[in-house]
Amino acid sequence: QVQLVESGGGLVQAGGSLRPSCAASGLLFSTYAMGWFRQAPGKEREFVASISWAGGTSNYAESVKGRFTISRDNAKNTVYLQMNSLKPEDTAVYYCAASKYGAPTDTQEAFRYWGQGTQVTVSS
Repeated sequence: QVQLVESGGGLVQAGGSLRPSCAASGLLFSTYAMGWFRQAPGKEREFVASISWAGGTSNYAESVKGRFTISRDNAKNTVYLQMNSLKPEDTAVYYCAASKYGAPTDTQEAFRYWGQGTQVTVSS
């Protein structure tokens, strides 16, 4: 049974930082590209960042480029999202997901497994 469990969300002031993580089990983690998505209240879920199976390639939504960094540790079956210079508009539930492909992608349909999400709230 595949499980993706996010943690590390929370409440932070604008300009602050958070580093959510996602621990995976039940799959051969090192063969899956991983991604982070987010969903704000009243909005559709949107792509944030993704990283290739080996961690050598990543891509980001324009809205987070230069502020967020995705990384992974295949020895720990864990993917991270370092979020700096947070803005109130970053407030959302953040989900990690595992893609059936090895290359990073922003296409939600490519992601086969999803976590339950972790809340990130940025106050102004």
